[in-house]
Amino acid sequence: MTRRKFAALLMVTATTIPAILRPLELRAAAPIPVTLYKNPSCTCCEGYAQYLDQNGFKVDVKPTNDLAEISRKAGIPEDLQGCHTSFIGDYVVDGHVPVRTIRKLLDEKPAIAGITLPGMPAGTPGMPGEKAGPLTIYAVSRDGTPPRVFDVD
Repeated sequence: MTRRKFAALLMVTATTIPAILRPLELRAAAPIPVTLYKNPSCTCCEGYAQYLDQNGFKVDVKPTNDLAEISRKAGIPEDLQGCHTSFIGDYVVDGHVPVRTIRKLLDEKPAIAGITLPGMPAGTPGMPGEKAGPLTIYAVSRDGTPPRVFDVD
């Protein structure tokens, strides 16, 4: 290959590669929309919304007195409900689920209704205190099959 052809190849590569990658960079930078329903008086839910905002999500907080009904309609069994219910893409995310697990859900795109971290465990995102041990996050189905473990954090 001559120097002239090599220089031309470098020029094409230098201008083409960044143009190809640019749309991927823009997609990665766009925050992921979240609608978070919470009890009007709950402050830990506000902490969780801030946690999501700081980790690449754009959260729209909606106070409600019908949280249990929203969770139930989304497919979260009563004994597995967290203290707030979020909708992210096609999924429900109930409770103080860590971002790492949410990203796993969005990357893997399993055929489920969503995931839940029951209760209000200390040391989880938005909750005060120290994490006492591993957290079990459950997958809930769209078809009524029993919940199963989705992730342990």
